[in-house]
Amino acid sequence: MAGKALVLGGGGVTGIAWEIGIIAGLADEGVDLTSADTVVGTSAGSLVGAQVTSGTPIERLFTQQTSDPGDRVSSTIGFAALVRFIAAAAWPGDVRRARAWLGRAALAAKTPAESSHRAFFVSELGAIDWPSTRLLITAVDAQTGEEAVFSRDSGVDLIDAVAASCAVPMVFPPMTINGRRYVDGGVRSIANADLATDCDRVVVLAPVNFGIRRSQRIGSQLARLGKDVRSVVITADSAARKVMGANTLDWGARATSAEAGREQGRRVVELVRAVWSASPKPAATT
Repeated sequence: MAGKALVLGGGGVTGIAWEIGIIAGLADEGVDLTSADTVVGTSAGSLVGAQVTSGTPIERLFTQQTSDPGDRVSSTIGFAALVRFIAAAAWPGDVRRARAWLGRAALAAKTPAESSHRAFFVSELGAIDWPSTRLLITAVDAQTGEEAVFSRDSGVDLIDAVAASCAVPMVFPPMTINGRRYVDGGVRSIANADLATDCDRVVVLAPVNFGIRRSQRIGSQLARLGKDVRSVVITADSAARKVMGANTLDWGARATSAEAGREQGRRVVELVRAVWSASPKPAATT
């Protein structure tokens, strides 16, 4: 087992900006997270994962985040949706039943058309295809609660995978892929760090970090990867959280979130470098 994994968690519009900012700030100091062997993208992180593995220079991606968003309208995650998220996360017993319960609410909700939701990702990503880097994008089947992990071997268009991973229940429409409807990958976990298998160095960028169930928590997921795995989790610090605000879907806070992320990236560079640039641990011998 030897390799580097970049895990990108969910966090909405401001989370996308913050993650791009963090990556840019680290690059300023000589740490290139785009050299990852594996990238795990959840919700907002799926869009960032697709962008940073596309070969697009990080400076160009950062400039996009700090540009005027134009007439894009901010959405909000309503109180009812938040309550259902928490209830599903705290649901005792079978987690698939809990996720399916949340998925049914998403299927019944009045949301924009799938075509308009997908069109946003076309505008953000263009005619992008799956990268040569191992990119894993998470989603959840809205009808069964089963988790899904899309990759270039799934036979699924990358745009569709990202749109599904970003389909926040009761805010955006569950997306249809091969006859199934999928919702936000964050329904399983905010970052899904346990998918970073076969890597001995893992950097997690998580704008927000929470998990009611132990299995959802980033620390527990990293522990399941094995005791020889070096890892670091970077979450939005107080300065970043202040400018990101309470609404993660606020386009008006995108530029300041990216700038705060870049500043934080420069500050945490040595924490990340200690993991990213470390030599792989030697294999045990018998």
